[in-house]
Amino acid sequence: MRFKSFPSILLFVVFGLCFAQVAYSATTPEALARQAISENSSESTTAIKGLREMGPAGLSALMEIYNDEIKRHTLNTNVQRDTSPEWLRLSAALDAVSQQRDSYASGLYWYTDFEQAKRAAAASGKPILSLRLLGNLNEEFSCANSRFFRTVLYANREVSDNLRERFILHWKSVRPAPRVTIDFGDGRKLERTLTGNSIHYILDTQGRVVDALPGLYGPKAFLRGLAQSEEVVKQYAGKTEAQQTEAFYRYHRTRVNQTAADWSTDVQRSGGRVPDTVLARVSARRQNPDALEIAPVAMTKMVVEVNILRAMTTDARELEAVMDEATWAKIAALHAADARLDERSIALIARQTPAAIVENASAKTPADAQLLERIVEKLERNMALDTVRNEYVLRNRIHAWLANRARNMTVDALNEKVYAELFLTPGNDPWLGLYSPDTYTALENGGLVN
Repeated sequence: MRFKSFPSILLFVVFGLCFAQVAYSATTPEALARQAISENSSESTTAIKGLREMGPAGLSALMEIYNDEIKRHTLNTNVQRDTSPEWLRLSAALDAVSQQRDSYASGLYWYTDFEQAKRAAAASGKPILSLRLLGNLNEEFSCANSRFFRTVLYANREVSDNLRERFILHWKSVRPAPRVTIDFGDGRKLERTLTGNSIHYILDTQGRVVDALPGLYGPKAFLRGLAQSEEVVKQYAGKTEAQQTEAFYRYHRTRVNQTAADWSTDVQRSGGRVPDTVLARVSARRQNPDALEIAPVAMTKMVVEVNILRAMTTDARELEAVMDEATWAKIAALHAADARLDERSIALIARQTPAAIVENASAKTPADAQLLERIVEKLERNMALDTVRNEYVLRNRIHAWLANRARNMTVDALNEKVYAELFLTPGNDPWLGLYSPDTYTALENGGLVN
């Protein structure tokens, strides 16, 4: 009897194995990548979720399957924004898996769960690059800086390769980005986000702050800042906690010193005059770039924190006092190469450029090469200006804070300080500085709608 039932048992086993094989093949990265752009929304949603849960490997599978189509959009400046159903499904799938808008141009996978990012960093030995922004990175209307990051940094070939290979990427929204719609009354509308800033934090594999790059940087300057921070993380390897802490403080003290020296040099190169007191301190420190004494104030345990911080930023405050718009522009011109855009960023800009708004508002032709050149030139000039200001003023203050505060200051605590004291948009201001109760607007309730 048992022998007679063998064919039935065998058939059941074979059927089970076949079913298991089908189930397995339907959940491989390649299979999920093809299902992710299905017209069946239920099927595509499930596939996208599966790819997202696979981490960077899921995004890689999606990009490999549709490599030819992605390349066509990434490198060709003549391709206008594609609105075909197929491309819209593909780009939406890419953005959902990566959690970054226009991710087809960057190929970067971003964690949105900090604990998952730390686990990935610990497993890979890579530092974390944690972006804090207003709005969400995977939405079009995030704050202005984060939108520029997607275009001029993440889409840049050298930057994206560097981030993909050497960092674990993470982003977190600080709060929604203020958004305004201007209705011209004739069917035309203009949508923008107002105010807001973003910052990249470089964290070690345990999620502790190493450094920060506030605001927008040109691609070359951004990579240089990342390399500086990454070197600190490398110095941690095999060191005791005390040795790591000393390396951390030494790095930030040195950066404050070096910033003063670089800034002084740039002011002189641009034809400006550096205060004699700054020149004297910079000259004295050249012999010992790691010196603790950043200004003539004794760094003893008896000196209160505010005095130490004032000492650390004395050079910066004196240099800021001699700066004006013309001097900043001249210094930015010295670093124009830091803000050069590559072909992938330019291609993305070309596709985002309105086809009908240029010198002739009624024109219905695509933006021509001459317009694109003007857009790129202006963007590079403004980005170079942002870069030097962010490096010499904002980042320098962060170096001073970190050089004088406990190393275990969390990224969330530092971020609160940055937004309140550096970006001047504290979390306790619900209007982000856009509304002042002592300013009359001739509107009911001051124009506020709760």
